Amino acid sequence: MAKVLVVGGGAAGLLAAGTAAQRGSEVLILERNERPARKVMITGKGRCNLTNHCTLINELVSQVPTNGRFLHGAFSRFMPQDVMELVEAEGVALKIERGNRVFPVSDKAVDVVDALVRFAAENGAVIRQGRATELLLEGGAVRGVRTEDGTELFADRVIVATGGVSYPLTGSTGDGYLLARQAGHTIVEPKPSLVPLVCHEGFCSDLQGLSLRNVAITVRDTTNYKEIYTDFGEMLFTHFGVSGPMILSASTHMRPMEKGRYEIHIDLKPALSHEQLDARVQREFLAASNKNFINALDSLLPKKLVPVVVRLCGVKPSHKVNQVTREMRGRLVNLLKDLKVTVNGFRPIEEAIVTSGGVNVKEVDPKTMQSRLCSGLYFAGEVLDVDAYTGGFNLQIAFSTGHLAGESAS
Repeated sequence: MAKVLVVGGGAAGLLAAGTAAQRGSEVLILERNERPARKVMITGKGRCNLTNHCTLINELVSQVPTNGRFLHGAFSRFMPQDVMELVEAEGVALKIERGNRVFPVSDKAVDVVDALVRFAAENGAVIRQGRATELLLEGGAVRGVRTEDGTELFADRVIVATGGVSYPLTGSTGDGYLLARQAGHTIVEPKPSLVPLVCHEGFCSDLQGLSLRNVAITVRDTTNYKEIYTDFGEMLFTHFGVSGPMILSASTHMRPMEKGRYEIHIDLKPALSHEQLDARVQREFLAASNKNFINALDSLLPKKLVPVVVRLCGVKPSHKVNQVTREMRGRLVNLLKDLKVTVNGFRPIEEAIVTSGGVNVKEVDPKTMQSRLCSGLYFAGEVLDVDAYTGGFNLQIAFSTGHLAGESAS
């Protein structure tokens, strides 16, 4: 019976452990936190978008901008439907929402965490609290790990599934990179991915806390003014700039990041053409002809956005609506269709949802997740240099690579 040691009890680690145990291996999970899968608990705003209901491998690969082709084998062995079947078999009912995003019916991430822990435990994997600080290596092969307190844990196979460096309070502090380097692996510099953006415009802080729904964005690279990303959905203004689902996805396209290089153009009324919006504004102004300009926009915009738009329009707040010129109205319509913010940079990597960078995938066998440099050493999840867009794809990477590593290690 193979002894398998899984370092890290997150999504990838629990899947790897449960899979290896299911195939007859003696499995120990070494998890530094008191409770496993802390990061899964906060995904999807605590609801846990655990996967995306894709049915085609190429569709999955297309959602992974960093080294997507490396994951072809892992995805082919464990697809979103397999994840859903596993979680539902553990008693968690699932539902599919917009964009094929999969959530538990309960909208509680803890139900998914409990299901993953049950899957590992029911198959015989044991969880032990501790932090691995060193690989035990002998003759080009791994023999186990040494923990923070000096304890040596021996195993025939070691799966490193420690995550990246985003959300360090959940235990993702880069431990896996240190272990990988000990075995001779190259670490691609970790960078934030799916991260909020710091913006130049001061009005962002004025709008702090304002969530916009059903708006469209277009991201342009000012070096050539090409569109690099478009999306429709939800975004959020913060004290430092912008965040929210669309913004997080857009951030993965902003590479390399340079101050002022990227502009985000927000269409506040994407359902209306420029002409249709102008006609609607005229109707609104006709009904409010005796009001001040600042008091005539409530039906068009969220209350918090009105003074900002008025200021950007260059129209005095006290200007009477019946005296608004065609040119003034045109400036308003243009602004509603194209509110621009300039990106100064990413927020710190600790605030990123996932880490881009990690163990160089050229040094890992995509058919097994085993190290090409050290026998018996495997990698799974965010510790690898792979990252995807929002929508459940990053957790699917964790599940697929975890499953493949567990299957191969056993």
